[in-house]
Amino acid sequence: MPHVVIALGSNIDKERNLLAAVALLRQMCDVTAVAPIYESAPVGLLEQPNFWNTAVHLHTSLTPTQLKQEVIGVIETKLKRVRQADPNAPRTIDADIILYGDLVGEYDGGDGRVRPLPDPDLLKFPHVAVPVADLLPDMPHPITGEQLTDVAERLVAEAEEKMGGRPLWKRDDITMDDNHAG
Repeated sequence: MPHVVIALGSNIDKERNLLAAVALLRQMCDVTAVAPIYESAPVGLLEQPNFWNTAVHLHTSLTPTQLKQEVIGVIETKLKRVRQADPNAPRTIDADIILYGDLVGEYDGGDGRVRPLPDPDLLKFPHVAVPVADLLPDMPHPITGEQLTDVAERLVAEAEEKMGGRPLWKRDDITMDDNHAG
């Protein structure tokens, strides 16, 4: 079965929702590792609370479409995710398939949108790349071949230069059962 990584983020009741999403993934899938939790400033729509982000490594026999519809869709519904016109709006939970092994392609998200794999956000945002790199540091990006640790370090450095400070902060004060990198 392929290495599958799902990125999770929340900024509405994040203390409850992020941990609940991980617990639900553990109930529904074979979760092998959970990255540390990071806090990050919002992207796009800046007047909202900071986000908590993590990534979950799992094994599944589900296809990406099945995983999105039968697992992620169920979790987003249980945690009352409301999609708004602004994709950067606050949310109870955001869950995205970032990697599905080394698959390069697309899948049907079940909402009329086709989604690419790997998720392009992995090469754009430190709040996605850093937790994923915690799980699979030496894995090459399926398109660029760059090690995921190098992707994360590059994005953090670029964001620090642009922002004049850290783009995300590891939250060592937040623990969950079996919360560890692989």
